[in-house]
Amino acid sequence: MSLITTLINWFLFFYGVGFPVLLIVSVVRLKGFMEITRYESGTGFMYRVNPVTKVLLGLAVMGVASTTVWWIGALLTLAISLVYLTLRDGVRKLVYLSVVLVSSLISSMWSVAPYVTPSILELAFPHQNLVTVWTWPSYFEVMGYQPNLTLQALMYGLQIGFRVTAVLASALILVLTTTTSDIFRMFTKLRAPLSLTFSLLVGVRTVPRIFELLDSSVKMQFIRGLGRGKPRIVYPFLLLYSAILALVPTMVYLLRGAKTMAISADTRGFRASPRRTEIVELGFRKEDYVIFGVVVGLILLAIVANLLGFGRSVPYLGV
Repeated sequence: MSLITTLINWFLFFYGVGFPVLLIVSVVRLKGFMEITRYESGTGFMYRVNPVTKVLLGLAVMGVASTTVWWIGALLTLAISLVYLTLRDGVRKLVYLSVVLVSSLISSMWSVAPYVTPSILELAFPHQNLVTVWTWPSYFEVMGYQPNLTLQALMYGLQIGFRVTAVLASALILVLTTTTSDIFRMFTKLRAPLSLTFSLLVGVRTVPRIFELLDSSVKMQFIRGLGRGKPRIVYPFLLLYSAILALVPTMVYLLRGAKTMAISADTRGFRASPRRTEIVELGFRKEDYVIFGVVVGLILLAIVANLLGFGRSVPYLGV
């Protein structure tokens, strides 16, 4: 019986850590990650909004989510997710986003729940008896785990996760609806250092490239016979295994690409002068003023919520 209990404990541990990754690999897959991390042209509302306005919206969402109670962050997550329906192939992007957000919630919950102390939970959930759902063996306490995993601890971690999902959803909208050229013009208008701007652009272009290279490497492994004759139930685990094996060739291709990009930047005289001129000037349209109104509304929401007692407190209250 002790062996069975030990196996269950370790399964629960790795299940909590690995399930978000397994969910993304089996449902979203690398192709889905590419679709929600790179720009695709479109004619919807958010495609016509100035990049500066989108950044301002993201900052406002982050401010509201970090200063108010969890259910306001959850409502913001829902509202921003519905905006994805206005994007190109919006339904598919919304499905991919939903899986990513669920994985983020599980990761946030699992990163907090096993470690939160009963004293904090008693403050976060006053007048509630802590309900134990699992008791960890002693060797898990060495890693900082609390002896008992309670239902309130899981709820506490889940509520904190909604602070992340709202910001993540708004940040991806900027990536999906803004070209790298517009991002460069935006930071130029804001007088950001060219080195910082160049680093951000490299990051924006590299993330989709990473998933594209991983996807190609994984497909090559399956073409060469990986998983042949295996049951379909182990397919997600094979995908995860092949993705781990694909890390080395992906890094090799990325390093080659970085060298090519550096040569290209030098050839075009990047940073030859402290400032750059622009052919296309970014202006503000009526869509931007709509977003400005939303930003003002979010700021007022945060102020009113704090005045009414729905602001964040330390420790983070679960009410």
